[in-house]
Amino acid sequence: MGQVDMSKPPATSRTKDFFASPALSLSLAGIFRDGAAAAGEAANMEVEEGEEGSGGGGREGTVEISSENSGPARSRSDEDLDDDGEGDGDGDGDGDKSKKKKRKKYHRHTAEQIREMEALFKESPHPDEKQRQQLSKQLGLAPRQIKFWFQNRRTQIKAIQERHENSLLKSEIEKLREENQKLRETIKKAACPNCGFATSSSRDGSMPTEEQQLRIENARLKAEVEKLRAMVGKNPPGASPSTTTSCSGGGTDQLDNRSSLDLYTGIFGLDRPRISEMVDRAMEELQKMASAGEPLWVRSVETGREILNYDEYMREFGSAIGGGNGRPKRSIEASRETAVVFVDLPRLVQSFMDVNQWKEMFPCMISKAATVDDISSGEGPNRNGAIQLMFAELQMLTPMVATREVYFLRYCKQLSAEQWAIVDVSLDKVEDNIDASLVKCRKRPSGCIIDDKSNGHCKVTWLEHLECQKSIVPTMYRAIVNSGQAFGAKHWIATLQQQCERHVFYMATNVPTKDSTGVGTLAGRKSVLKLAQRMTWSFYRAVGASSHHTWTKVAGKSGDDVRIASRKNLNEPGEPVGVILCAVSSVWLPVHHHELFHFLRDESRRSEWDIMSNGGSVQTIANLAKGQDRGNAVTLQTIKSNEKSMWILQDSCTNAYESTVVYAPVDTAGMQSVMTGCDASNVAVLPSGFSILPDGLESRPLVITSRPEEKGSEPEGGSLLTIAFQVLTNTSPTAKLAMESVESVNTLISCTLRNIKKSLQCEDS
Repeated sequence: MGQVDMSKPPATSRTKDFFASPALSLSLAGIFRDGAAAAGEAANMEVEEGEEGSGGGGREGTVEISSENSGPARSRSDEDLDDDGEGDGDGDGDGDKSKKKKRKKYHRHTAEQIREMEALFKESPHPDEKQRQQLSKQLGLAPRQIKFWFQNRRTQIKAIQERHENSLLKSEIEKLREENQKLRETIKKAACPNCGFATSSSRDGSMPTEEQQLRIENARLKAEVEKLRAMVGKNPPGASPSTTTSCSGGGTDQLDNRSSLDLYTGIFGLDRPRISEMVDRAMEELQKMASAGEPLWVRSVETGREILNYDEYMREFGSAIGGGNGRPKRSIEASRETAVVFVDLPRLVQSFMDVNQWKEMFPCMISKAATVDDISSGEGPNRNGAIQLMFAELQMLTPMVATREVYFLRYCKQLSAEQWAIVDVSLDKVEDNIDASLVKCRKRPSGCIIDDKSNGHCKVTWLEHLECQKSIVPTMYRAIVNSGQAFGAKHWIATLQQQCERHVFYMATNVPTKDSTGVGTLAGRKSVLKLAQRMTWSFYRAVGASSHHTWTKVAGKSGDDVRIASRKNLNEPGEPVGVILCAVSSVWLPVHHHELFHFLRDESRRSEWDIMSNGGSVQTIANLAKGQDRGNAVTLQTIKSNEKSMWILQDSCTNAYESTVVYAPVDTAGMQSVMTGCDASNVAVLPSGFSILPDGLESRPLVITSRPEEKGSEPEGGSLLTIAFQVLTNTSPTAKLAMESVESVNTLISCTLRNIKKSLQCEDS
C-alpha cells in the first residue's frame, strides 16, 4: 500500500475566520485564567523569530482586523537592532549615556505601508523570503522590518482570539450554572423532604420527561467544559489543538470534519458495560446474518443478488435493534457478499482498526474518517476485544450524490484460531449530542467475518446493513443508490480485493516481463506505481461531494449540467502551485460499462476523444500491471503532435463494481528520474479522468456497444460516466478565478463528451 495521506484537504488560504463557527471557536478555547493572562502578555511582547509558538497562542488561524481599528504599526529599525548589541558591552559607562543607548527607537509605518502589508497578510500570514523581499522593495522598508511586522501582527491576533474565546467560555459556564441550578430546584420540588423519594405529582408522566431533558442538557454542558479543560491541558503553548486531538485521522483532516464531527460532545447515558453489551449483541447478529440462508436471505431470480427478507429479520432480531415492531421510518439497505482477498489475516485486521489504514484501503469510498474515542484498546498485537467510536463520511465519485455521514462503534473479536470478526453498529445516544440534521445514516450491525486461508489468502464475508433518511437522488443515480449497490457490500468487497491485489503487485519482486515493460529496475517500478497511486487518490478527493469542496452548478454547453469548484495550492509539493479549477459532469450512456472502460483506457483510441492530443499519435513507453485483470495497469504514454512531445501518466482500475481511468501530464525530466527509482513525492501532478459505473438497471433493453456487429451479444445495462478535468488557471495563488477559465473548461467537457458519444455511436442518447 502507498503512504499517501487521503485525509489531507485541498490546500486553502490559512486565513479562515475562526469566529465563523461558535461551536468551533468554543471547542478550541482555553479556559484557565492563567492562559488568558499569558495571551495578554503575548500581545505586547516583541517576537524575534519566525516561530511564534512562544507568544502564548494555540492556533495558526487568523481573523481579519482592519488597520484603522488597530492603529498605526511600529517596527524596530535595523540601526536599533545594532544598538542592542552595543548596549550590552558597556556596563560601567555614564548612566545617562547607557540609558540613551538602550532606549529602543521605533519606526512608524505610513498608512500606505500598513495597507499593503495588511493586504498581503490576509492572503499569506507567513510570507516567505521572496515575498518579504518583494514587499520591502515596494514599500522602501528593510526585509527584517517586514518580518517583524508580520510576527507582531500574528501575535496580536492570537491574543485577540484568546480574549474572545475566553469571553465565550465564561458565558457558557454561566449558562451551565443556571442549568444546574434549575435542575437542582426541579429535583428538590419533585422529591419528598422526609423520605427523599419522588412525589406523586412527579409521576404523572410529564415531569420525568422534563427532568430527563434537563439531565441530558446538564450532562452535555459538563462534558463540554471537561472537554475544553482537557484540550487546554493537552495543547502546549504554540501547538494547534487540531494536531493533538484524540481523533487519529490526521491533524489537517480534523479541521475539515466540521460537518458533524466537531459537534460531538461525548457518550451520554451509556457506561462501558452497556457498550460492551451492545457490541456483543451486534456481533452475535452479524454472525447469524453472515451464515444464514433462506428464509432470511432470498436470491433474486432477475439479478442474482441476495435480498434480505425484512419480515423474517424483524421476527428474528426486532427486539434487539430497539426500533420496535413495524416497518422502519427510514429506508433500509441490506446486502451480503463473499470473496477471497490476497492479504494475510493480521494485516487485514490491523487495517480495520487503524483509521488511516482503513481510509487508504477504501480511498474511493471514504472521504473522511476519524477515531472519535478509543473505548477499549483490546489485547495483544491484533487488539482482540478493541472497541472504538468512529466517524466516517462516505462518498460516490460524483458531486451529484450527497455524502453519507455515520457514527458507529467498531468492535474487533477473535472467534477462533483462524477466524476474526469486525462489527460496526451505530450508537443511539450519539444523535443526542450532535446536530441531528447532520446524521442521516445509521449502521445496523454490519461488518465482516474473516477466515484465514493458506498462502496469505483470506475469505471475507461482508455484510452491510444501513438505515438512511430518504433524500433526493438525481434520476440517473436513483436505481443504483436506492437498490443499495452504491454503498453496499459488493462495492466494499470489490474495492478491498482491488487494493489488496494492488499491494501484492507493488511488493512483488518476481513480476513477469510482460507485466512490467519500459521500466528496468524494481525501484523504478515501485516509484512509478507509487506516483500513480497518489495521482488516483488525488482524483478521488477532487470529484466527490465531500465537504472538502463547494460545488457550483453551471449550464453545460452539451446540455448536461457541469459542477465547478476551485481551490488554491500554496505550497503542497504534489500539485502545481496556483489556482486550480475542477469541473465535473455526469451523464448516462447506453453502453455497457466494461465496453466504455476499455475504450477510454485504450491508447490507440485516445485521439478519438482527447482534445489535448490534437489528433497526434499515441505510443506506450511503459506498462506496469497492478492486478490480474489486464485493465488494472499503469501506463506511461507519449503524444507526438506538431513536432512536440507530451508525456501522460495513466492509471486504470477496474473491479466488479466500478472502473476508473485517471491520467495527468507529467514533466519528462521528472518522470525519467522516477523511472530510475528516485523519490516521486515532489513530482507535481494534476489528474483528470473518468469514473464508470453500471446504471443499476439490469433489465434495460438492448444497448449500443462500440462494435455494432456484436450488439446482441453484450450484457444488458447502460453506464454512468463521470468526467472530470482539473486545470491550473493561474500560477499565482492570490489570483482570482476568471470566468474565461470556467468557459474554457466547460467547452473542454462538452467537446470531450461529444467525441466519446460519436466514437461509441450513441450521439442521440
